[in-house]
Amino acid sequence: MSESLDDYDYDLPKRLIATRPLAERNASRMLVLHRESGKIEHRRFLDFPSFLQSGDRVILNNSKVFKARLYSDDARIELLFLEEISHRRWKCMVRPGRKMREGMQCQIAGIAARVDEIFPGGERLISLADDIDFAVHGHMPVPPYFDRQSDAADDTRYQTVYAGPSGSVAAPTAGLHFTNEVLAQIPHSFVTLHVGAGTFQPVKVDRIADHVMHSERYSFHAETADAINAAKRLVAIGTTSARVLESLPPGPVTPQSGSTNIYIYPPYSFQRVQVLLTNFHLPKSTLLMLVSAMAGREHVLDAYREAIHENYRFYSYGDCMLIV
Repeated sequence: MSESLDDYDYDLPKRLIATRPLAERNASRMLVLHRESGKIEHRRFLDFPSFLQSGDRVILNNSKVFKARLYSDDARIELLFLEEISHRRWKCMVRPGRKMREGMQCQIAGIAARVDEIFPGGERLISLADDIDFAVHGHMPVPPYFDRQSDAADDTRYQTVYAGPSGSVAAPTAGLHFTNEVLAQIPHSFVTLHVGAGTFQPVKVDRIADHVMHSERYSFHAETADAINAAKRLVAIGTTSARVLESLPPGPVTPQSGSTNIYIYPPYSFQRVQVLLTNFHLPKSTLLMLVSAMAGREHVLDAYREAIHENYRFYSYGDCMLIV
């Protein structure tokens, strides 16, 4: 078993980082990895429905990304609003931190924002003097590796077509490939997991088992519970959907809401997910570890090397990989 963080590293040419989406959502390439044999196929995302079998159920995360990135009125402070702890009190990531020590404040859209507390991880508890209209004053929290500010195109494209309940600070990116036409071809149900700050936080320990996983809120309704119970195979769209499914206890599933900090890395054995559609993930990330637990680290890194050789597009706006 590979316990070292360095075992989940690879070199990616910067030119393969997709910082803009393709003109059409469903136009991405799809690398198919057969996890038992390590066989690789080069296909298109539009081929995805052909890999489904009778009795399969496709599970997608319908969390909506909200415009969580805001700037102070003097443009000197950037805040990423992660979670509303209580009314007008938010857990935020702030930079530069030296300008927002405990008791300090700034103005956002003319509203006072004060630091009430600094959490151990460096996040701030921010109290707002009034409600802020995120849709008007906020910006889409596109990933830092885009190396650019968000724009009007991201408002639509950094969001799935089936997005529902709002609460994520990063898109469940495997779902970005789907159109309503593709959804109409497949048996599917939704879970909601609000993607949190952990998406941006690198693993900082040498031994992967020492990493502490972040917690994220999830929920799903009776229709989804019934579909999970009736399915012969569960096909997870993205690591967020997979984490929800793998967090469920053995036995029949009931409608529920809660939070999960499940950390999936080799040699974890998946209990519910048999097929996974996912994008290509950053080196040394917990997402790459999850995929490695599904298909084997060697197979996954071989597939990544093949994808790089074949000039696949990587990360949030990139191509996808289907593990069967």
